[in-house]
Amino acid sequence: MNPFQETATASHQISRRKVLRGLGTMMSLPFLESIGGRAFAAAAKPAKAPLRAAWLYIPNGVNVGEWYPTGEGKGYQLSTTLKEIERHRENFMVVSGLAQNFARSHGNGGGDHARATSTFLTGCMPKKTAGADIQLGVSVDQIAAQKIGHLTRLPSLELSTDGQRSAGRCDSGYSCAYQFNLAWKNETMPMAPEMDPRLVFERLFGYGSAGARGAEGARRQRLQKSILDTVLDDAKSLQGKVNGNDKRKLDEYFSSVRDIELRIERAEKFTTQLPKDLKVPEGIPDSYEEHIRVMFDLLTLAFQTDTTRLCTFMLAHDGSNRSFPDIGVPDAHHSISHHQKDPVKLAKIAKIDQFYMRQLGYFMDKLKSAQEGEGNLLDNSMIVFGAGIGDGDRHNHDNLPIILAGGAGGTWTGGKRIVLPGETPMTNLYISMLDRMGVRSERVGDSTGVLEVG
Repeated sequence: MNPFQETATASHQISRRKVLRGLGTMMSLPFLESIGGRAFAAAAKPAKAPLRAAWLYIPNGVNVGEWYPTGEGKGYQLSTTLKEIERHRENFMVVSGLAQNFARSHGNGGGDHARATSTFLTGCMPKKTAGADIQLGVSVDQIAAQKIGHLTRLPSLELSTDGQRSAGRCDSGYSCAYQFNLAWKNETMPMAPEMDPRLVFERLFGYGSAGARGAEGARRQRLQKSILDTVLDDAKSLQGKVNGNDKRKLDEYFSSVRDIELRIERAEKFTTQLPKDLKVPEGIPDSYEEHIRVMFDLLTLAFQTDTTRLCTFMLAHDGSNRSFPDIGVPDAHHSISHHQKDPVKLAKIAKIDQFYMRQLGYFMDKLKSAQEGEGNLLDNSMIVFGAGIGDGDRHNHDNLPIILAGGAGGTWTGGKRIVLPGETPMTNLYISMLDRMGVRSERVGDSTGVLEVG
């Protein structure tokens, strides 16, 4: 239960869950000042918004000459690729010098893509196997979920645009489980990500388990009624109990939910126009960019409603051979990442890097537009964006391309580049992030200490 509700005075207590319950759905509201303010009127200090964390993964390394900026500190110069998010300069840091040592071979031969993905949040060496005896370690998001996951309806959220594979042989003798999962609950259990926006929407605002999703989803289809329609009548009762700013916030919130529903429905209708023998997963947009963005919209709502505070999002698995014809790159990404300094291939890689940077910019736009207290969601978030490989041609796992976005509740200061000593474990950053969330952890994978980047 939300702490604002728990501490509200009896005369002004509003049950958010009761207000927004209908047809088996359960929706939460964004933080409302006029409710939260009353709840904390007698408190010693003002209400503090919860801190969220998201880890966003891009595949196959980058064009290092176009991605990395020059200089350091506040006066650093943006690179061509980073100029895609120049409007957010004061809301992100570039951190250079971070490494993932266990993404390297250590005598296990090939498999850099599998190791890059699997170590990104765990800092652990994956056991080289294509069988069922996979072994890795606990990822940072799940370390946090063990401690604070009970505070939200969903302990964590796992997203992908590639789906999930937990078996089979993928990269050089490594199980596909390593390459298609960022989050690991324990040494042998990856957390399966969801790629279908419709199912993500229903999980966030309707149903928890897969079985419940199926039963309630069928019911919902029969009734032909949107999730939003089931709660609007009850939600109207709030209009007379909140101030002008909160009324506007409620309108924006419900408009966002409606917009996401309509976009998912349009994606589903697209499938009816395809040949009957062609199977396309329902709810997944035809456009890759639209797929990523609707996922970011859903993640923003999940954070805004405090449905979860932890998310991992694999924009594409490492080794992905996705092509990008919409931006003039019909070539397979992984193939051209082995560029051997070919300027034509490097130029195409730079276009892909810029594409992914634009998606990060879109997500930051969404978080910034969601007002929360005296700030916004981006102020109260920690976003890690980057890859487990630096240069795709060299398969190096040091000096990784990493961006930290958000304000971390006022403890991160953007607008700068931090250059760390080489081989600084990326997991040291995660210890610092956990500390900020009130999660005490002596070690994450190969961490050697706390990296303060505020």
